[in-house]
Amino acid sequence: MHDRTVNGETFVFGNQGGLFMNAMTWWDHKTESVWSQPWGRAIAGPLKGTELTLLPSELVPWKTWREMHPDTLALKEGGRHLGRATPHDRFVIGVTLDEWATAFPYELAAEAGVVNDRVGPYPVVVHVNADSRAIHVYLRRVDERTLTFVQGDGAVQDEETGSTWQMDRGIAVEGPLKGQALRSEPYIPAFDSAWRDFYPDSEWYKGE
Repeated sequence: MHDRTVNGETFVFGNQGGLFMNAMTWWDHKTESVWSQPWGRAIAGPLKGTELTLLPSELVPWKTWREMHPDTLALKEGGRHLGRATPHDRFVIGVTLDEWATAFPYELAAEAGVVNDRVGPYPVVVHVNADSRAIHVYLRRVDERTLTFVQGDGAVQDEETGSTWQMDRGIAVEGPLKGQALRSEPYIPAFDSAWRDFYPDSEWYKGE
């Protein structure tokens, strides 16, 4: 999900209908520039080279979302019913920060539950709830201190202070850091082949 503000103006985008490196392209109604969806970058037209800001978002089954946000309204189009697709695990959780990129295969991250790693110089934690399939990525730094998270019996704690964290919100709920919040970072769910195409220099998480 990207912020569709360009130079202070809110743009309207549509499906351009073509593919770029086997991935969707958009077009904006104002300049008719063509945009790469994985990059969020204009690849042709007057705005070529312009990049949209990637925003934190969640890709979870409809049942999980309804449990977290029971008052959600959803658009149902063309008689299709949300939540019927069979989920698959063959994708990566792609994280980009500045010029650095790291791919976390979902299956490995789900098996670990909590992954402490880095994207370039940035320390991050990837948390996956294998039951709900909820994914969260945070910068694991609080007050200039880099934290290391571990999965306990139904709870996640940091090794440095022993504080307990609610990872779906990135907030410490018990311990010395109670009330502190981690900064959420956006991620891109992608097939591994597509990620390699668009981010050929990416690092890859290979498990513990």
